[in-house]
Amino acid sequence: MNWYDQHILPWLIDVACGLPMVQAKRRLLVPQARGRVLEIGMGTGRNLPFYDRSKLTQLVGVDPALQMHRLARRRSEKAGINVDLVGLSAERLPLPDDSFDTVVCTYTLCSIPDPVAALVEVRRVLKPGGRFLFCEHGRSPDPVLARWQERIQPLWMPLAGGCHLTRDVPALLREAKLNAHVDQGYTSGPRVLTYHYWGQAEKTQ
Repeated sequence: MNWYDQHILPWLIDVACGLPMVQAKRRLLVPQARGRVLEIGMGTGRNLPFYDRSKLTQLVGVDPALQMHRLARRRSEKAGINVDLVGLSAERLPLPDDSFDTVVCTYTLCSIPDPVAALVEVRRVLKPGGRFLFCEHGRSPDPVLARWQERIQPLWMPLAGGCHLTRDVPALLREAKLNAHVDQGYTSGPRVLTYHYWGQAEKTQ
């Protein structure tokens, strides 16, 4: 890991993930989590203030970026929520089948090397009737903007921790056999960066 990834990138990601339009999405989504909860890509813990503690029995956070764990632990203490934080990627989770009531994933699928593998794991660890809550940015449906996203992406990825601008989130969910209700649209900010997909999904048989 280079100096930029170790010292600058966590700060930049934390700032970007704390922008008002991003926080507004978290505020709507995260309080729906209940029971035994797994958060994929906990990062610096930006979701922690929005969990409803009265609904949680356990919170497990997974993120391979160990340099971000310090901020996540600080936010867990401030929120009064105990988090079992694990430094692993989401593509292969050392967790039992059918073991979580809720899985939460926000602004994470863009940077996971194999997002379908991660979503297959989400499906595996969800209990029958459990819910996957997600909010992600991704590919614009506007062909002109999508082409700009493709042009920018090679320059953007090294600066943004491997973040992809062009991932088609509904297609990824379908490939992983997750039955999803997806809302989508632009948030405030440059349109090439701000097309969003959010909603919830369940297992399909």
